[in-house]
Amino acid sequence: MEDFQMFERDLPGENKSGLSFQKPSDAMPLETCETINGAWGYNITDRNYKSVKQVVQLLVSAAGRDANLLLNVGPMPTGLIQSEFVDTLAGAGKWLQQYGESIYGTRGGPLPPQTWGVSTQKGKLIYLHLFKAPEGNTILLPDTKLKIKQVKLLGSNTPVKFTKQKNGVAISTEGISPDGADTIIVVEKG
Repeated sequence: MEDFQMFERDLPGENKSGLSFQKPSDAMPLETCETINGAWGYNITDRNYKSVKQVVQLLVSAAGRDANLLLNVGPMPTGLIQSEFVDTLAGAGKWLQQYGESIYGTRGGPLPPQTWGVSTQKGKLIYLHLFKAPEGNTILLPDTKLKIKQVKLLGSNTPVKFTKQKNGVAISTEGISPDGADTIIVVEKG
């Protein structure tokens, strides 16, 4: 009997590696298992390092799929971690210090993964994680009963325009240029 379902080198629901053919479980906790470079252990010739942006987007993508991220770092024979990995993990940690509220204690959001990114949620807050601009500069939250108190950019508190429609709430991303690892819109339910 399984305690959790793991996806090796893939996010739940994807099968880019050819190893994760199963459908994500609705009943068990999910986990994605990935390496910070191309190898599971130390490999002196492996220079396929993930950038801070790639690590952050991997973490956010896992959270948006309601999954934990297990990120492997193979230590050198001395037991030390390569400086490239230390720098990348420190950069991801810095991002989490600023934007961690959109990850820590959240669950997968009301929208399934999209071409523009993912959503997470916690309490009365929905976080829309933009890796790139959505088609038509609009994100539709298809909940017709959703009452919204405010919508803003996380970190700057810049208001974001939204309109109530008969098929849900349309969040306008006009004028928002996703940059860095992740641009986050916070929707506060009323």
